[in-house]
Amino acid sequence: MADPSFDVVSKVDRQEVDNALNQAAKELSTRFDFRGTGSEVSWAGEEAITFQSGTEERCRAAIDVFQEKLVKRGISMKAFEIGDPVLSGKVFKVTGTLVQGISSEKAKEIAKKVRDEAPKGVQAQIQGDQLRISGKKKDHLQDVIALLKSSDFGIALQFTNYR
Repeated sequence: MADPSFDVVSKVDRQEVDNALNQAAKELSTRFDFRGTGSEVSWAGEEAITFQSGTEERCRAAIDVFQEKLVKRGISMKAFEIGDPVLSGKVFKVTGTLVQGISSEKAKEIAKKVRDEAPKGVQAQIQGDQLRISGKKKDHLQDVIALLKSSDFGIALQFTNYR
């Protein structure tokens, strides 16, 4: 029988993000403080979301509304990166992106943390944009999950395929 293992991934459920975006768009169209400001939020490709509004303050408020909807749907704020609104013509625009996958630098950082602080006999293997953690005992793997949850790597981590 193979050793117990699990995968460390950084993925966002696109359907949940789409639902949050639709809820935010609906709230922007109905809320009194957004009337007449031209505030809107929409997809700008597969992983990008565009916000635009007549004023910088309303653009930031639209971003806050969207982030609030993401949090209610259980999506980490670490999975969404956004800059500052920029004046584009007569409107302020800003594009945010969804962060998917673990970069090779972050994967090496996580693997090093597992090597240094995890119980003996636990290995971390980098497999593309995810990590496979394996060990002799399931208790050790649960300790690794607790260790990774308590550490801040700047990205949203999920633990899948626990067996």
